[in-house]
Amino acid sequence: MESGDGKPARPVLIFDGDCGFCRRWIQRWKRAIGDRVEFVSFQEAGTRFPQIPKAAFAESVHLVEPDGRSSHGAEAVFRALAHAPGRGGWLWAYRRIPGFAVVSEWCYGLVARHRSAFSRLTDLIWGEHLLPPGEGLTCWLFIRLLAIVYGVAIISLWTQIQGLVGSGGILPAGTFMRALAQAESLGASRYLLAPTLCWLSSSDGFLTALCAGGVALAAGLGLGFAPIPCLLGLWAIYLSLATVCREFLWFQWDGLLLEIGFISMFLVPRAWWSRPRIDPPPERGALRLSRWLLFRLLFASAAVKLASGDPAWRNLTALAYHYETQPLPPWTAWYAHHLPLGVQRATTGATLLVEGVVAFLIFAPRRIRIAGAALIAGHQLLIALTGNYGFFNGLVLALCILLLDDGVWPRALTARLVPAPGSVPRAGRWPRWILRPALAGLFLLSLVPLLDSIGAPTAWLGPLPRAYEAVAPFRTVNHYGLFAIMTKERPEILIEGSVDGADWKVYEFRYKPGEPTRTPAFVAPHQPRLDWQMWFAALSDFQHQGWLLSLCDRLLRNSAPVLKLFAGNPFPGAPPRYIRAVVYRYHFTDPATRRSTGAWWRRERLGLYCPVLTLEAGQLVAAPPELQR
Repeated sequence: MESGDGKPARPVLIFDGDCGFCRRWIQRWKRAIGDRVEFVSFQEAGTRFPQIPKAAFAESVHLVEPDGRSSHGAEAVFRALAHAPGRGGWLWAYRRIPGFAVVSEWCYGLVARHRSAFSRLTDLIWGEHLLPPGEGLTCWLFIRLLAIVYGVAIISLWTQIQGLVGSGGILPAGTFMRALAQAESLGASRYLLAPTLCWLSSSDGFLTALCAGGVALAAGLGLGFAPIPCLLGLWAIYLSLATVCREFLWFQWDGLLLEIGFISMFLVPRAWWSRPRIDPPPERGALRLSRWLLFRLLFASAAVKLASGDPAWRNLTALAYHYETQPLPPWTAWYAHHLPLGVQRATTGATLLVEGVVAFLIFAPRRIRIAGAALIAGHQLLIALTGNYGFFNGLVLALCILLLDDGVWPRALTARLVPAPGSVPRAGRWPRWILRPALAGLFLLSLVPLLDSIGAPTAWLGPLPRAYEAVAPFRTVNHYGLFAIMTKERPEILIEGSVDGADWKVYEFRYKPGEPTRTPAFVAPHQPRLDWQMWFAALSDFQHQGWLLSLCDRLLRNSAPVLKLFAGNPFPGAPPRYIRAVVYRYHFTDPATRRSTGAWWRRERLGLYCPVLTLEAGQLVAAPPELQR
């Protein structure tokens, strides 16, 4: 439709209608741009635009705008795409970045001259249909998986929380909260430094109520009830528990759960019930930010490994140590440890390849992105088969789901759950004045830890590093980077008690290595937090592990909640008089020893981890010198 002066009322993109390759891409662009631009083949346009030679239409697309301006080639494509929400970056680069226009036009010309070859390449990369299948069902399934992960994480913590931070636990939450309340120098900033609902109460009953509430919200989220309130409540509860549990919930996957839990509030509809057939399409910006989070996790993990200078990663021998020295190895780790060195080198290289190279496929076109998701998921499954990392592997697998789209699911499923073409989903999307600043802010803040993990300067980011420090306690944007330094030996701390200082009995942990003949068990997705912390303590000294001294104090008092964290209590009648922590060096046995003795481990005593301890006048003190052996 032209105005009275012959100019179009809206921009018109003219293309070669006889070119199947062109029609496919026009169809894709039309999906993004909508009716803001008119799309018409030059065969249909007839004499509407006599100022453009007919031969020129066959060579490239042309865009005619209402002011009479005409452009062609890459510029025409970028100008048309600029009418789509969030697609103006290409035109900005074309106008502002030196050399970008020249390269763009050269690439466009190359494609135009070899359309058949690039049509086959398009089939390989995107598939037969260029139109995105949509991600509504995929995101709906992801939220169900996220609900499961939240539920598992909270139930796992619930079984331990009284022994960890209850009133009779290792690091009582009440003591922590009172110390913060009495720190007058902090003023109102204490609430920002320690964001937790435990400001209301830190009693044992309240901690239990938080866990119970979290499980209930996870169930509600899984059923599709009030997804945004459920996600907000889960984030607030898990952050509250992580704040008061301190060292026990300071793992990278705790931060990962909080970060994706926060982002997911922008993925779900603003509705009381979520159903895939009636939900609006997920917000593309939130989906991209979720994929960006997965990329940061993987790429930062590769970057810190290579930047650490650890020769085990450089010479590809890291996994020759890993299975034996990881925090909680299952029995499969014994077999993996005895694989040939060539296999260990190959799998170490594959780990760096997946984290450092395959991670970039997250941003690739559809088919390549799906292949990348399969490789990342396969890597996570192998980690889960040889280690105990709580809910971490399950959470990463759930994030891999977001690399897929609705086209990968069985038709029987999509027929039931995906909206019919042309149907109008109900309203329920976030207002753009909330969505865009929130997602942009999260993305910009995430640049700080990512650049820091690869050793790049952050000063050029202006106020962003300070803003990141301000919001760090909320753990909605986090540092990532796993196993930067590969542990080469396995020191283990065994805790022993004695009544007389001569006869010592061992407190057996439930899951970490202890008795050499005990079979290493699979425990994931449960994460025994004390067992994990003992691994970190063994790699440090007791002066930096104040919680371990508190643990010894609780054992000298026979604290029931703390004793439930152990496999048993060697002093059921009365508490011991003395407690000591002894360090051993553990190694997997060789196959011959394993067959002859049944032992999974061999160990040697290295000495005391800290002084032998006792209670005097209710205070934890060192035992007499003659017992320090």
